[in-house]
Amino acid sequence: MSFERRTRVWRGIRVPELLVPALLGGLILVYFLLPFVTFLYRTGTADVLSGLATPEAQLAIRNSLLTAPVTTAIATVLGVPLAYVLARKSFPGKRLVEALVIMPLIVPPVVGGAMILTAVGRFTPLGSAAAAAGIPLTDSLAGVILAQLFVAAPFVIITARAGFGAIDVRVEQASRSLGYGPVSTFWNVSLPLARGAILAGIILTFARAIGEFGATMMVAYNPRTMPTRIWVEFIAGGIDAIVPLALALFAITLGVLALVQRFGRVPTVIDR
Repeated sequence: MSFERRTRVWRGIRVPELLVPALLGGLILVYFLLPFVTFLYRTGTADVLSGLATPEAQLAIRNSLLTAPVTTAIATVLGVPLAYVLARKSFPGKRLVEALVIMPLIVPPVVGGAMILTAVGRFTPLGSAAAAAGIPLTDSLAGVILAQLFVAAPFVIITARAGFGAIDVRVEQASRSLGYGPVSTFWNVSLPLARGAILAGIILTFARAIGEFGATMMVAYNPRTMPTRIWVEFIAGGIDAIVPLALALFAITLGVLALVQRFGRVPTVIDR
């Protein structure tokens, strides 16, 4: 077959439009999948139930399940109103506020933990005053919450802002024209309409908080949470030692994934 003939035949083949992007994307998907498959395969040699039954593991699970919901609640109560302001108002310094919201996502968690220590560490004015009042802000559950809040709160702010931004402002204007004040309009109109994005942000905030390691290591290495306990077990016994707690975190992650899928796509950047 001549070169010209081969060329005509090749040109006659119907190549799917997205074949090349799909193949390239498939490579990264394989890379994402491979660690999950190999790790789950390795769990067959681990005694998961007995590993989770140890006092150290149960204490770490309890600490994580106690602090992560508190962190999520604080982030929601403080972050959702900020998200609404960012979605609806223009004001001097708005770009600075937006940058402050995004910065914890950019700064490495260990660096973020060091920054927190410079603000609330034991020898800072705030930290020493809190310790004197019997509420130490480092090496305590309060310290764990502070570390989690720094790295996790941006998720609910960003997603909630996108949800509020998607609401037609004329709906809120109609509510105001009917005599409802700004607070009533926010509570009865804006909040329900943005509910899906807010719930997705809350779920992601919880997931980020319960899995936080770097900032927590810096601010509150003790008491141990699940991630810090996993690190201790890894140093002492390697991969096999961390399987029980890692599987527990993985199960939580799967639950989070199911909830996020339930509430739809989640924005990852602040929409302008």
